[in-house]
Amino acid sequence: MNKILAVVSMCGSGKSEVVKLLVAKKFQRVYFGTATFEEMKKNNLPITEANERATRENLRKKYGMAAMAVLNLDLIKNKIKLGNVVVESLYSWEEYKLLAETFPNQVSIIAIHAPKEQRYQRLSTRPVRPYTREEVISRDFSQIENLHTGGPIAYADFLIVNDKTLTELSQEVDKIVSILEDK
Repeated sequence: MNKILAVVSMCGSGKSEVVKLLVAKKFQRVYFGTATFEEMKKNNLPITEANERATRENLRKKYGMAAMAVLNLDLIKNKIKLGNVVVESLYSWEEYKLLAETFPNQVSIIAIHAPKEQRYQRLSTRPVRPYTREEVISRDFSQIENLHTGGPIAYADFLIVNDKTLTELSQEVDKIVSILEDK
């Protein structure tokens, strides 16, 4: 039976790096953020942290706290037929619950953790959508208070502390994939 790995973390912890490693292992990628960017494009909004947040919150008002899972459910159903799936940027407990109910015994969570200062540094220097320290702090609070991110992180099946090199991170991901293959 094909598996779904949902990768959760605070912004800048290394979700994208873990997802890249899983995609290299032939996982089918579903990026929940695509729904936000498509909505922003439809409304001719420039890509800024403030617009991203407002758009995410509006989508959640319209579709509920499981909005990103709701908007990506058909895509996941199609991709899981092809192989294992990695869901990037699952944030809310409700998103996780919808996936777990729709795909019983197929969903696992990988929580990525990195120290705050390390995350802030990564996000301030990334080439695409860099954030100021204030923007990251604001996003952290929003994720915790508005997006219910704590639930999926606390309920994770696997935890990676990403204060490592990319090689060490890759080894951690290999261990998780090996465990899943044995299930």
